[in-house]
Amino acid sequence: MDYSAGGVLLINKPRKWTSFDVVGKLRWSMLYHYGKKVKIGHAGTLDPLATGLLILCTGMETRNIEKYQAQQKEYEGEFFIGATTPSLDLETETDRLYPTDHIDEALMQKAAASLTGTLLQEPPAHSAKRIGGKRAYQLARAGKPVELKKAEITVNEFQILSKEGPLIRFRISCSKGTYIRSLARDFGLACGSGAYLHSLVRTRIGEHTLSRALTLEQVLTLFPPRFDKKGLPL
Repeated sequence: MDYSAGGVLLINKPRKWTSFDVVGKLRWSMLYHYGKKVKIGHAGTLDPLATGLLILCTGMETRNIEKYQAQQKEYEGEFFIGATTPSLDLETETDRLYPTDHIDEALMQKAAASLTGTLLQEPPAHSAKRIGGKRAYQLARAGKPVELKKAEITVNEFQILSKEGPLIRFRISCSKGTYIRSLARDFGLACGSGAYLHSLVRTRIGEHTLSRALTLEQVLTLFPPRFDKKGLPL
């Protein structure tokens, strides 16, 4: 397939890679494969500590990025109940501990139900949202106050799958723009405790599933270098 003309790549994003890191890696690989710059973009950011399905569009297919971004997404992961972090995930250290002895199955199900449907959600302070030309996470890391407007989201399904110690495994189906880290925070509050996101995997975007995705290493083998840095054939 000529991806320089247009195509879709399904990638299982590695942990600690940003979505932009993946795009950059593929952009250089395609440059040396096709001998020219190829337009490429991703359809929906994943946090660096998250893994799972990342859709990349190339060439003319980049015109349809918004179509993919607008589709329903599904995630699986774990909340850590009984503690919070400033970033709402493992990026920062625990800043407070909370009681958890009162949390049972009924309370967890009630909390999940309260976070299902159309909601107004406050984005994490440690997010890529812009405030006065700067990213919110830049201000948060500098210890400056961050105020972000709440946005309307839809959580179609919020399932509690299991609980082992402080880790609560979940499955969530939701709309574009939903921050699972914020749901972790709000879930902890709904349980009368605190929580942060311990792990996250995106398993589906629309009809595209993680089971069909390739690893980054597998995708790179599709574009072996055929040209050097000067654009000359090898």
